[in-house]
Amino acid sequence: MQTYFKYLKLALLSILFFVSPGIKSQLLDSVALAHADEFTNMDSALMNPDKVVKLILRKKHLKKIPDEVANFKNLQYLDVSKNSIKELPEWIGDLTQLQYLSCSKTGLEHVPREIGKLKNLRWINLNQNELVLLPPQFGDLEKLEIADLWSNNLSEFPATLEKLKKLKVLDLRNILFSDEQHRYIQQLLPNSTVYLSPSCKCKW
Repeated sequence: MQTYFKYLKLALLSILFFVSPGIKSQLLDSVALAHADEFTNMDSALMNPDKVVKLILRKKHLKKIPDEVANFKNLQYLDVSKNSIKELPEWIGDLTQLQYLSCSKTGLEHVPREIGKLKNLRWINLNQNELVLLPPQFGDLEKLEIADLWSNNLSEFPATLEKLKKLKVLDLRNILFSDEQHRYIQQLLPNSTVYLSPSCKCKW
């Protein structure tokens, strides 16, 4: 009987961990995150802010990421692709549970330095945008494994990218780089697979 109550207590504590307001949920693995409940509109998400782990706001005609998203402290997956979002907000760094971030095809022009606070971010998709540069703090994404920056206007990279020791794949295709730039990028990330389009004869 004593053993029964011991396990009952542990079970109750586990339930409280996941549902109590203000308590952060555990990070999900990639399979669990892929099958997590999806919130696809802000109205339903705001009714259950502590339960919002996966938020998909694609094609919502957004001009910016709603400020209310900052309240979703358990958010691990955020997709705001195919909107008209020119910049990521500074509070993006407050989403410390975030593992997956997609802001593709939004006309994105600016990534704030606060992006470096996303210590659990493993996958970022900013492809088909208007990015010219990345902040040095991009190199602080210590768990980043995949970075899809395909088809942007990037012309230079911070040396801090060499800190991305877990980066497996960096996609920089459809961006004009010189041979010198190619070599520099490869030197920064010798253990990563970097996808590049053929070099141009342009000056860096």
